[in-house]
Amino acid sequence: MITDLVQIQRLGEKLLEENKRLRTHMKTHPVADRRLRRIAEEVENAIDCTQCANCCRVATASVRDREIDTLAKFIGVTRKVFLRDYVEESEEEGLILKRTEKGCIFLEGNLCGVYEARPKTCNDFPHLVRGEGSLIARMWHMPDRATYCPIAFHTLEAFKDESGFARSK
Repeated sequence: MITDLVQIQRLGEKLLEENKRLRTHMKTHPVADRRLRRIAEEVENAIDCTQCANCCRVATASVRDREIDTLAKFIGVTRKVFLRDYVEESEEEGLILKRTEKGCIFLEGNLCGVYEARPKTCNDFPHLVRGEGSLIARMWHMPDRATYCPIAFHTLEAFKDESGFARSK
C-alpha cells in the first residue's frame, strides 16, 4: 500500500474526478454498507496513522459544545480560556480547533496531544468506518480526503473494485 504523502496527493488529485463519479455510481449501484465498512476497516487497520498525521496537518477539526468542556478539563484550563486560546469560529464549520503553521494546535509531531479527549470528528476520521449518517452520505467528502489521507485513497480504490465501477483509462 502506498503511504508516501506526495504520491497520495499526486494520485488523489489525478483521480479526483473519477472519485467524484464513484460517489454517484455508489448511489445507483448499491453495495451492502456492512461490506463497505469491512473494506474500510481492513484498509484502516493496515495503515498506521501515527506515521502520517496528515489529517491533523490538512483538515480542520470541528468541536461540539460538550467537547469544549471535556477538552478544557483535560488540559487543565477553564472553558473561557479554552475558547479564547484553542478555538476559533469558521464560517463554514462553526467552532474549530485553532491551527498553527504545522496544523492542529494539539498536534505534537505525528501524535495528538489530547488524544484521550479528542473531538468526535477526529476519532471518526476519515469517516469511512465511523461517522454520522450512512457511508454513502459521507462519501461526499471522500474525493478530497483521498488527496491527503492514505486510508481514504486506498478505501476508495477498493470500493471501485467492490462496486464494479468502471475506472477512467
